[in-house]
Amino acid sequence: MGSLKQMALVFGLSAVLVPLAFAEEWKEAKNEEGIKIELSAIPGSDYKAYRGVTFIKAPLAKVRALQEDIVGACSWIHECKSQKLLKTEGDQSWTYTQFNTPWPVTARDSVMHVTTNVAADGSLTRKLEGVPKYLPEEKGFVRVAKVDGFWKLQPKDGGTEVTYQVHTEPGGSVPSMVANKFVVDAPFNTLKALKARAEKP
Repeated sequence: MGSLKQMALVFGLSAVLVPLAFAEEWKEAKNEEGIKIELSAIPGSDYKAYRGVTFIKAPLAKVRALQEDIVGACSWIHECKSQKLLKTEGDQSWTYTQFNTPWPVTARDSVMHVTTNVAADGSLTRKLEGVPKYLPEEKGFVRVAKVDGFWKLQPKDGGTEVTYQVHTEPGGSVPSMVANKFVVDAPFNTLKALKARAEKP
């Protein structure tokens, strides 16, 4: 019985921490300024998943507070134009974000369902799930069709190890050159800006 419970716990935890279990092999794409970016092909998708990992010299509570300031977080999220909180229910929240995109790509927006889980070891995981039908579409924006990923904040060596992993189906037409640049720039620039903000005295 004990082993069954352990298996259930392991599989349950895996579902929370690794929503992209279907990703193929991860390959390093960039490793600069203490931030490592890896990419993985996703079967059936033209767009790669990305994973960024960095260590932030700040307590987890400070990093968490920066993430939970939904409007303020737009200042450190890559190409974020505006962001707002739609709804909160316990450990779940729904957010709406508008993004800047390079010409000739039409601007994108996304609606996200975020589920926060705090583990016994103090680590925090936020599961990210795109819910494109949650709001009517906005004029002038293409709604991001799918988002699947997570943030994980892990207390480590007096600071916080941060993992940011996402696979996106951007909707509409996106040139491969733009898409390939985005999957590296998005996690790198987001983590770099978050790190700078969190480590500021």
